[in-house]
Formats: sequence, C-alpha cells, structure tokens
Amino acid sequence: MVGELRKFLCPEFIFGNDSRLLLGQYLINFGIEKTLIVTDKNLRKYAWFNDIIKRIKEQNIQFDIFDEVTVNPRDFEVELGAIFYEACDADIIVAIGGGSVIDCAKGIGILVSNGGTIYDYEGVDQVDYPIPPLICIPTTSGSAADVSQFAIISNQVCEYKMALASKTLVPDMALVDPVVTLTCDFNLTVDVGLDTMVHAIEAYVSNASSFITDIHAIEAIKMIIIHLPKLANDLENLEERGYVMQACLNAGLAFSNASLGLVHAMAHALGGRLDLVHGELNGILLEAVVDFNYDASKERYDEISTLIQQNSNIKSGKITDVLHEFIANIRHNRSIPEMSSEAVDLYDVAKYVLNDPCIVTNPKTASIEDVVKIYEQIF
Repeated sequence: MVGELRKFLCPEFIFGNDSRLLLGQYLINFGIEKTLIVTDKNLRKYAWFNDIIKRIKEQNIQFDIFDEVTVNPRDFEVELGAIFYEACDADIIVAIGGGSVIDCAKGIGILVSNGGTIYDYEGVDQVDYPIPPLICIPTTSGSAADVSQFAIISNQVCEYKMALASKTLVPDMALVDPVVTLTCDFNLTVDVGLDTMVHAIEAYVSNASSFITDIHAIEAIKMIIIHLPKLANDLENLEERGYVMQACLNAGLAFSNASLGLVHAMAHALGGRLDLVHGELNGILLEAVVDFNYDASKERYDEISTLIQQNSNIKSGKITDVLHEFIANIRHNRSIPEMSSEAVDLYDVAKYVLNDPCIVTNPKTASIEDVVKIYEQIF
C-alpha cells in the first residue's frame, strides 16, 4: 500500500560511460589525503584500470593498493585488508572490482571502525559504527554491491558464506561505468547477468517488497530478459553492456531494500562449502526454488512468466518451464557434480541456509527437509 511507511536506502551514484574517470575529482570533493584502493590482481592489467590511476595521480592524491582479494572473498582477506588500511594510514576506501572486491572492501571497513573479527558482524544490523567513506567502481553487472547494504564473506572455518546486512554498508558513492565490463568474458557476463535476474525476481516476490522496490525489480527483470541474450551474442556491444548494467543497478536498489530469498540463502551455504561460481549457482537453483515457492506467490510469479514471454520468443506458460528455457537459450549451466566432485552432507549445508538472513524474506517458510530436497534436485 502506498500509504504504508517505507524506508529506501541507496547511495549517490553516477551512471554512464567513462564515469570511472570522475574518481579523482570525487576524492578531492571528499577532502581525502590518503586512499586505499581495494581490487584484485587480474584487474590491474587493464587499460581502463590504469586510466583511473592516472586520474588519481593527476589530482596529487596519495594512495596504496590492496589486491589480495579472490573470488568469494575470504575472512582472512578481510583481516589482511584491515591491517593494510591501518598501516597505510588511509582515510577512504575505493573498491574497484566485482562483488567480491566490493564485499571485501566493506568487510575491511567494518573491522577498521568496529574492531573484532568479521564473524562478529554476521546477520542484520550488527555493525554499530559507520565504516570509513567508501567509493565503488563496479566492474561486473551482477552483484550490485556498489548500491546495496549487503556484504557476503566466506567463513573459511565453517565453510559457508556469511551474509552481513547493515545500512552502514551502503557505499557513499558509486561510479557505474559500462565501459569497464567490456573486459568480462562470456561466462562471467552470463554468470553476473543471472545473478541480476535472481536478485530482481527474489526482490519482487520478497515478503518485504513495496511499491518502491517493485518498480526497480520489474524494470530489472524486463531489461535482463531483453538484453542479456543480446549481449551474450555480442560481447563487444557497449550499448547492450549499458542496458545490462542498468538492470543490475535497478535490481540492486530493489533487493537492498526488499532483501532476497531462498535461492540466495542456498547459494551462500552451498557456494561457500564448494567454492562455486555464485551467479551460475543461482541460475541452477532458481527453477527448483521457484517451484517450491510458487503457491505462496502465484500472482507475482505469473506476472514474471508473462513478462518473459512478452519480451522473448518463449511461449510455454509455466514459470519454471519459462525460466528453464530462457537460461538454456543463453547457455548450458553445469550440474553441481560438473562444478565440483567433492562429497557434501546436505543436511550439514542446509543448517546454514536456515540461519541465513535472506531466508527471512522468502515468500514461503522452508524446513531443513525442504532445503535438502531442493538440493537433491540439483545434484
């Protein structure tokens, strides 16, 4: 209902080609003396990355680079980054990278301002003190960590991904530049595109959705349906890159405020255990979770099914069939055994699903037996 009280969190952001080149000016605006850039080693080789560094140098801003971040960022990487931040005496964090880099940067900020270990901040609203100023330049079109209040960190002790959610984790500024995604290969492009799609769908059926989040979720679903297949067939098309990145932005604004659901809760637990590709795992889980949830949100799932059919060549009516065909037309997703040969105790993994904050806003309550049954479908 429009009259209900609703809160909507989002950072300042600039969207558009070459927006990354504004970083130096924004650091001046922030009154920064020393910057910590958080990134990964792979990104430092690209010309667009060096363009950013050049602009910072032109503003005579001092900086150090922490690049010890890997896919599915680890707890110890966060701790190393916090030590690095303190040693270089920085007063702002700039995250240049995909969701892994930005999440790690948020974790670093938590420890710098709050102390303790990253395990202390798992869950919702567990971060008491604001993190240092954070500017993000996202390099993929999937996580939307640059506009969200979430951070996902791999717990290497218990082997699952911890979800941290707090308004203190909303970045201060995001420079959303489609140009930097031109260096993403086919699989990465599709992986993050599927992540965006799941973000939007889960936000739309979330029991915390609102008329505000619905606007962004529906627009994101529509844009992914139309433009992700086109982009998958033409990776050098900057216009399509822009549309998919806009979908990511919209999905991020939706799920940051409506939260997510069972797909992400299950992906965090299993992905952390087996170190799997997050976007691909979301795509694998989506069909089975929607089938489980369907009777709890029939009208909204049917709207999504109709939207897909109206904007694609898919004509089958049942949403699970529509989703399966949409993804299959872009790429064959691997099965879990194809992604990892490691044996898994599904009940042990499922216990982490039930403790994940994302499950709270799933439209249907799931038991540990329900979770195990869904996992069994994808193995």
